[in-house]
Amino acid sequence: MSTAAGGEAEDAAAMVARALSRRRPADRPRFLRELLAHTAAGLVVIEGDRAAGEAVYRLADAVVARGGR
Repeated sequence: MSTAAGGEAEDAAAMVARALSRRRPADRPRFLRELLAHTAAGLVVIEGDRAAGEAVYRLADAVVARGGR
């Protein structure tokens, strides 16, 4: 990963952290679900169905793998 890509990831993480900090704890799960949905829809528009589907599949796979703990 290049330095620029790492910096962009940190910027995205900071942006989400700030958005979460401005919401009540009870509102945070809904915000994250909506963020995931809008992000997936954006990927469909920008990269197409296949790339977006792959990203969503990898996320779902990570969630399932973590659920076994």
